[in-house]
Amino acid sequence: MELSFWDKTSGTWINAGAVLLGSLLGLLLGGRMPLTMRTTIVQGVGLAVLYIGISMAGALAKAKGGMVDGVVLALLAVVLGGVTGELLHIEEGLEALGEKLKKRFAGGGRFTEGFVMASLLFCAGPMTLIGSLQNGLTGDSRLLLLKSALDGLSSIAFASTYGMGVGFSVLIILLYQGGVSLAAASLAGSLTDPATDPRVLLVTGTGGLLILGIGINLLGLAKIRVGSYLPGLIVVLLLFWLAEKFS
Repeated sequence: MELSFWDKTSGTWINAGAVLLGSLLGLLLGGRMPLTMRTTIVQGVGLAVLYIGISMAGALAKAKGGMVDGVVLALLAVVLGGVTGELLHIEEGLEALGEKLKKRFAGGGRFTEGFVMASLLFCAGPMTLIGSLQNGLTGDSRLLLLKSALDGLSSIAFASTYGMGVGFSVLIILLYQGGVSLAAASLAGSLTDPATDPRVLLVTGTGGLLILGIGINLLGLAKIRVGSYLPGLIVVLLLFWLAEKFS
């Protein structure tokens, strides 16, 4: 059954709506929300992120590459992807890009600074990429719904400080997340059943491990460099191809 346009992009539209609503609330509150309340809300989202990460990682039990178990492929992909990410300095690159943009547009006033910072926060993370791929491939928007909650809460704090520029970051969300979801959907069209295809299951399961890292970061249990592991989403497909070829 072919997915509708809404099925492929529902998470993106809900995400954009959450940021708009959060920005409006932030403008109304003007920074009066207590820090303890913001912390409690974000930690609640972190618990839900952990649950979704575990659920996604469970897909590895259903996937194999040749004779190699999906969990083994994901383990190798995360390790090799992490090494690749560190060699490429992906985490530092994302941070440096944010600093450059912040310095470049800081002179443009709080509107521009809020727009740039919010766009980076809402679109640069692994949850954006993994959630958009999952939404476009299978129509599952759960991860983007969790991201919507987190982004909506973050936009309250951002908008109370930087103003309405934060709300305009929805333009980047729609273009980037929507584009990734639609691109993934076009790939899904070439798959017999995206929900059971081992490649989709492997990417979903490996992504789930990265999502667990995000949940741990949100709870403040550790500082996991999740961005460095992003190459693992590609590495797991290469490992699958090798396992199929030589089995």
